[in-house]
Amino acid sequence: MNHLTRLAIETSIVAGKAIMEVFTSNDFGLKIKSDDSPLTEADLRSHRIIDEALQTTHIPILSEEGEHLSYEERKDWDELWIVDPLDGTKEFVKRSGEFTVNIALVKNQNPVMGVVFAPVLGCLYWGDESGAYKVDLPEAWMDEDINPLMDKLDIQRMPNGLPDKMTVVASVSHFSAETEQYLRALKQREGEVELVSKGSSLKMCLVAEGSAHLYPRLGPTMEWDTAAGQAVIEAAGGLLHDWNTKQAMKYNREQLLNGSFLAVAKSVDIVQYWL
Repeated sequence: MNHLTRLAIETSIVAGKAIMEVFTSNDFGLKIKSDDSPLTEADLRSHRIIDEALQTTHIPILSEEGEHLSYEERKDWDELWIVDPLDGTKEFVKRSGEFTVNIALVKNQNPVMGVVFAPVLGCLYWGDESGAYKVDLPEAWMDEDINPLMDKLDIQRMPNGLPDKMTVVASVSHFSAETEQYLRALKQREGEVELVSKGSSLKMCLVAEGSAHLYPRLGPTMEWDTAAGQAVIEAAGGLLHDWNTKQAMKYNREQLLNGSFLAVAKSVDIVQYWL
């Protein structure tokens, strides 16, 4: 793997350890941000670790918990990191294991490398120019130093074969009326449809690995919610397209709020599923 991919992987694991220290404590340091979303001590610790590590690359960083510079200050960036230090804070607060660390490298508005790490599950996904990969970390990963741990990763290349039954992944916390309508239309056309509910960017990782055919997200997200997952999906041969443009989602836009999108696994014809 290239040095930036390795840095992102190592940093996600170190951040994951800090997150787990808070997760297993009795005090999350929970606050509510101005947009009514939750913020915990785990978000902040993870942000500080990732920010410090990625600053060594001298590539600008756009993090959910960092400073959000104006578009005038960002518009000439042809390369940047886009980071969600803890994606799925609502799942974290509910003590669900379905939250992740997301780190993406974006060049010319396209996510070219992404790392998604689920600390509770010990499950790590990444994708770059060499392909898409998954690792299930050893049970005692939190007790190991990063270099010995990296040297013995059992790396699995993605994607796997798709399920026989049409399988759709959807959000645990953001299941919209529009998504329900989409699923009704899909069932009318496909017959039987298997619905899998997951939190955070794990939904995109299921599409990347071939465990699900589709992920329709009919509602808003932010750039840091999707950049890493899109990189993994695309490295695995799949697609994540903006619902309005019907083109790959672009990043470092003037508005950081994403519109609806559709993600599909490798070998799935996205054109058939704009229902």
